[in-house]
Amino acid sequence: QVHLVESGGGLVQPGGSLKLSCAASGRTFSSGAVGWFRQAPGKEGEFVVAVRWSDGSTYFAQSMKDRFTISRNNAENTVYLQMNSLKPEDTAVYYCAAWDRFPRRWTQYDYRGQGTQVTVSS
Repeated sequence: QVHLVESGGGLVQPGGSLKLSCAASGRTFSSGAVGWFRQAPGKEGEFVVAVRWSDGSTYFAQSMKDRFTISRNNAENTVYLQMNSLKPEDTAVYYCAAWDRFPRRWTQYDYRGQGTQVTVSS
């Protein structure tokens, strides 16, 4: 069983930055992908980004590609989401997710963390 734990969320002003972390335990990822999706109140979930574990290929939602970056620490089984130039519309619960096979429909994740709240407000 894979356990994903997110951290790093919080309140930030518009234009600010946050870095989220997703620590995975239960197995070492050598295939598939790990990444993020978000869900704002009253809205459907939205894919953000994923990184394929085997070759580091990244898959971004086009609207976030210029402001967000994803990185990983293989030794620590951790994935990071660096978010810059944050906007109020980025406010959402951010979930870490893992897929045993990728690419595939992002909603077909195999594992998901509990989420971390990101609020962008002045």
